[in-house]
Amino acid sequence: MPAPPTTAITEDAVPDATPAADRPRMYDGDGDDLMLADRQSRSERIIVVPHGDPRRASTDRDRIRIQWGQHLLADLGARRYRTMVCGVNDEDNAAGILGQLLETVPTSQWTVRTATSYAKMFQQSVAIHAADDREPYVLKYDLDDLLILAILRPKGRDHFTLDDLSRGFGTVSKMIESRRDRLPVASVSFLGAKSNRLLGPDGKEPSFESVLRAMYEAGYRGDVYPSLPMWELAPTGTFANYPFPESLSRMREGGH
Repeated sequence: MPAPPTTAITEDAVPDATPAADRPRMYDGDGDDLMLADRQSRSERIIVVPHGDPRRASTDRDRIRIQWGQHLLADLGARRYRTMVCGVNDEDNAAGILGQLLETVPTSQWTVRTATSYAKMFQQSVAIHAADDREPYVLKYDLDDLLILAILRPKGRDHFTLDDLSRGFGTVSKMIESRRDRLPVASVSFLGAKSNRLLGPDGKEPSFESVLRAMYEAGYRGDVYPSLPMWELAPTGTFANYPFPESLSRMREGGH
């Protein structure tokens, strides 16, 4: 079993509690119920369950770090990252993280309108010359101090799928690993998105674990920022890294 949980309090309270039916799932299957760290009522807090040996040093980039309680826009503004990964579509990105970021970077020559126009122009070009227009291409937006790698939502769809994410992050990973000057890199979770939703086969958002698995198996080893509604996951215990420990899989299978 994991060690006793530690509680990480977020700096800012989320304005309105998310209805139980709309709260994101952390794990696949019944993992959320199995990982209940305490029986207190849900609130605006995160319970981080430690795993692994902090005394073990490694130079391998063998995990995805989950930035619980951190503020993506603030960290990007403070130049903690050289590259950021998000989604983009060819219709409207004003409500997405891309739009928010472009509005906060006064030195950028990109605006929400020009970024969307570029995505539309690229989408039209691909439709003419490519045999497979379902491919989630990756567009580059250079903001001088920050490079945005935006996975383009396939034409004719109002959402991303996990397959889109897997293929998109496969391309992103190649673009990052071949250019060390693009590290460190951070990504949104693609959950809770307004402009570029991520949906599973059942028409609902997949679990965070499923998203992390798709990123990891595609080769991504950067940081991921959870969506704001995920700051209400308590009393479900969370981990700060992916892959999650094998003990979770054993519990799901009925072991200890």
